[in-house]
Amino acid sequence: MKPVSAEWVEKADGDFATMQRENRVRKNPNYDAICFHAQQSAEKYLKARLTEADIQFGKIHDLVALLDQVLAVQPDWEVFREDMAYLSDFAVSFRYPGESADKESAVEAVKRCRFFRKIARSSLGLI
Repeated sequence: MKPVSAEWVEKADGDFATMQRENRVRKNPNYDAICFHAQQSAEKYLKARLTEADIQFGKIHDLVALLDQVLAVQPDWEVFREDMAYLSDFAVSFRYPGESADKESAVEAVKRCRFFRKIARSSLGLI
């Protein structure tokens, strides 16, 4: 794996670990943070795959747009379109006043992130 791809994976795993830790909190869990870090982990795994394939991408957080680029080298990832659309909203929506994540959103974000991470790691030869 290219060193820069490995850096993306390291960052993705940091977000994944933060998501997991906050998800284990029983008193006053931060659902916003769980959803945000699920999105961030998926984003960085997409960017790792793009980097590994030498596909350039901009400074974007739209997971569907990143997925569209990845499909050139990983067409089987089309099955993640709905998951990426779901997670993509968490990049910004809960970071500011006016909206907050709830437990159901966090549970769903964790589930989708975990499944995508497993497949992404496999495609990068990390299992």
